Amino acid sequence: MRNFKLLAAACLLLVAGSIAVPAQAQLADKKVITLSAAKHIAAAAEAEAMKNKWTVVIAVVDDGGHLVYLQRIDGTQTGSVDVAIKKARTAAAFKRPSKVFEDAIAGGRTALLGINAVLPLEGGLPLVVNGQLVGAIGVSGVTSQQDGMVAKAGADALSND
Repeated sequence: MRNFKLLAAACLLLVAGSIAVPAQAQLADKKVITLSAAKHIAAAAEAEAMKNKWTVVIAVVDDGGHLVYLQRIDGTQTGSVDVAIKKARTAAAFKRPSKVFEDAIAGGRTALLGINAVLPLEGGLPLVVNGQLVGAIGVSGVTSQQDGMVAKAGADALSND
């Protein structure tokens, strides 16, 4: 009887130990965008805009699409604030440039217009570090193509660090 109790206790400890290990294994290290990084990205985007004498709004969001930093160059129309944020959120939510949706719709995939969280205009780019999404940048204020150039300058600043 005593041996049975010892065996049962050992089995119970073994099972309890095996349950705890997978719970720990489910946690992952994750890079996140900081305010400092967001400002650095926005500064690089601003430099590109200023070089071309473009007035734009620059929005940087985290991987969940939450606004981390917003910058509106003097003279930029206020309507571009929401557009820049939505472009960034589109890129973060779908882990791809917002231009992908613009091109697909131009190619006839109008059903994509039914996706509530998508703004199908160029100017939103995901921010990726070591293959992991950390956020996105969205730019609005000039043409979509020009917005895309400014956003790329910002995104490139992150990848050059």
